[in-house]
Order: sequence, then structure tokens, then C-alpha cells
Amino acid sequence: MTSAAATALHTSTLQSLPLLGRGKVRDNYAVGDDRILMVASDRISAFDVIMDDPIPGKGVLLTRMALWWFAQLGDICPNHLTAQAPESVVAPEEAPQIAGRSMLVKRLLPIPIEAVVRGYLAGSGWQEYQQTRSICGIPLPAGLQNAARLPAPIYTPAAKAEAGAHDENISFEHTVQMVGRPLAIQIRSVAIALYTRAAELAARKGILIADTKFEFGLDGNGQLVLMDEVLTPDSSRFWPAESYREGINPPSFDKQYLRDWLQTAQINGQPWAKTPPPPPLPPQVIEQTAARYQQALTRLGLSAS
Repeated sequence: MTSAAATALHTSTLQSLPLLGRGKVRDNYAVGDDRILMVASDRISAFDVIMDDPIPGKGVLLTRMALWWFAQLGDICPNHLTAQAPESVVAPEEAPQIAGRSMLVKRLLPIPIEAVVRGYLAGSGWQEYQQTRSICGIPLPAGLQNAARLPAPIYTPAAKAEAGAHDENISFEHTVQMVGRPLAIQIRSVAIALYTRAAELAARKGILIADTKFEFGLDGNGQLVLMDEVLTPDSSRFWPAESYREGINPPSFDKQYLRDWLQTAQINGQPWAKTPPPPPLPPQVIEQTAARYQQALTRLGLSAS
């Protein structure tokens, strides 16, 4: 691990709560049988591989941003937050480890659908459009360019993949088969409403949200609840409005800098094969990646503290 990352939290080590599992970024702990403590580490992944070197402050930043967005969107859909302080459910000596980077949330029945909403043509959506003039079965006008703004936001769901695998774009009818038509329609409607509100708020601050993904669960009453993270650089494509130009991908406030570096990275003199183990990250890559995440937070008028 580089010295720049030495003070970051790569993996939490709570002993006072049972560990449920570790994702690419978050470590989840059981709090009784009805709540989960989600701890956002400073881990970062690219090409579905978790880097050995963390990005200092990333977990605190993601948590701060997600909490802000939950507050902006609460009237559209209830979320999984509880009113309790996360530090109240761990041993006192463990509180500093999770301070600022954790959320105490309700335990829900997860819905295995990534509710992706796109306002612009980018990423896998652009690739699919070039081949089919549609995304997830939704026809789009001919002649659109890369990064083009879509006539209206579209819902392009994906099936959640097992750890280490890519999510798979699916059609709306596929989601109907998965969860039934009423719930599929509700998820689509709520996801588009959430994106529309968020895009309007972000645009006022000079950020274009090209696309984002939401995750939902059901509570004990069968109510749809927004969960996991929301509208962070890890789950969204944020573009600086002043750099936007149709036809090219603007520089984004996310891990794209890291991805670009990894495309040329080598291990033992050979190009990295995008499989574990990852190459060690140079201090400059860690610092530049952290700076791009920070830019998104700063633009929203927030601080990590």
C-alpha cells in the first residue's frame, strides 16, 4: 500500500457486530434482525476488480453525498435510513472507525434490479444505441451522437449480477417477469421521478447527471423503499456542465481517471489483464482520483465533514 493511502480505511474491522458481507465499497453488519450498519470504506473498484490501494476520504465523501440526496428526495420515495446514530450501535472504541462513513439502515427485502435512468447517451447505452438504435428495447431517434441529451429521461433496468460479474441490461418486460407488473411499473415511475428531481438540482450547481442507478427494497408492509447509496460518483455519471459538448464524453467526476490509467497499467512488464491482482496505484493516481470525487461534493455545496 502506498504511503498516500496509509491512513485510509480499506477494510473495517468491527468486532461488536456480526459481519453480513463485504461489497466492493461497503461492509455490512447486522444490528439485531431488523437493521444493518453500512460502513463505506475507501476501497475503489474498476473493471469489477477491487484495488489494493484505497482512496483516502472516499467513504466519508460518498456517505455525506448520499445522505444529502436522501434528504432532497424523501418526498418522492421513503428511504432506508433510521433516526439512530450509527455510533450508538458499536463499541465505544470502534466509533472513530465508522464516524462519518456509516449509515444505520432498515433491513429490507432487496429487489434484484438496478433501476438505471439515463438522461444522456453514454457508456453502455451509447454502445447499444450504435448497434440497435435503442436501449433495453426502448427505440430512440436516429442520428444521435455520443453524449447526446435524450428527448426525455429513459428507464433502462439491469439485472443485478453476482459479485465480480457485470450487471446485465434487460428490458422492462423482463422486470415484469421478475417482480410482477404493478411493482415493475412503480419502480420505473419512481426511478424516473428521482432522476428528474436530482438532475434539476444538480444542473443548478453546474453538474449534468448523464445517468444513475437506484436500488430498492421492500419493507415488512410491502412498501417500496429507496436503499443502498444514491446519486454518488460511484453510482452516477456526473459531468461538468461547462465542459459538455455533444459528440464527446466530458471529463467526469468519478473513477474514469483511474480506469484510463489502468488501460495502460502493467504488471511484470505485461498489460494488466483486468483480473486480480490489480496493479499498485501510484500516488498521483490516488490523488487525482480523490480530487475528482471531491469536485463533485464541492459543486453540490457540501463538505465531507
